[in-house]
Amino acid sequence: MKNMNDDTKKARDILIKTEHTCVLYRGNEEFQSTLRGVRPLIDFLESGKDFHGFSAADKTVGLGAAHLYLLLGVKSVWARVISREARELLETNGVEVFFENEAPYIINRQGDGRCPIEAAVGGITDSNEA
Repeated sequence: MKNMNDDTKKARDILIKTEHTCVLYRGNEEFQSTLRGVRPLIDFLESGKDFHGFSAADKTVGLGAAHLYLLLGVKSVWARVISREARELLETNGVEVFFENEAPYIINRQGDGRCPIEAAVGGITDSNEA
């Protein structure tokens, strides 16, 4: 098992100790959100801030979130739950991935099927296209 860098550990620790759903951390810079789904990542992208080299911690990382993390340029992601496809996409693109649990796919909020965002981007390897 590979070791987490300090920024990934810090992002993970902040996420675990707070009500945040997503944390981006690098050095002494921290950005976080309590919004659900991929909304925080879309907000980070739309902010115009350069997140290249940041480490991320997230409660749930599906394929849609993985594409957004690639667009943000993060170097590592820690997740409580990650889908297999999300992990594979991130690792294929050079992002270090750490997680508590891996699932075949992310379940929707109703608990009766696959997350609609993950389903919508299934099979897409180009993050700009996704």
